[in-house]
Amino acid sequence: MIRTDRILGVVVVIVALVFITSAYNLPQGNLFDKLGPKAFPMIVAVGMILSAAGLILRPDPEADWPATPSLVSIALATLVLIGYAYSLKPLGFLAPTAVAAAILSYQITPRPLPAILTGIGLSGGLFIIFKYALGLGLFAFPRGFFG
Repeated sequence: MIRTDRILGVVVVIVALVFITSAYNLPQGNLFDKLGPKAFPMIVAVGMILSAAGLILRPDPEADWPATPSLVSIALATLVLIGYAYSLKPLGFLAPTAVAAAILSYQITPRPLPAILTGIGLSGGLFIIFKYALGLGLFAFPRGFFG
């Protein structure tokens, strides 16, 4: 029984229908934009529906899912990245990036010291690149940290 692709296809169709419904609620465009803001979400939704139809009508053979430890590892990495995204603004860039990079590095190679050094190195290196080379408005530490 080929279920995974068909389930994904149905989910994609539902998301596409939400796109279409949301597009109808957008305000009308101005005189210079004949299509208006509704066109792009509608085009994306049509592409999604066509792709989903392909998944539903011609699914691939059932995939082999990873073992439970791999799924737990993927779930942990996902939680770490979600936590990282939520911690950037209140904690600044350096500490959350170092912790997230160290945890993910430890998952790849479970050696504590190299994982910690990788997290610290990535945090500092990325901060320099993003702040000074790319000119992003990052804060290294929380805004009230230095008074």
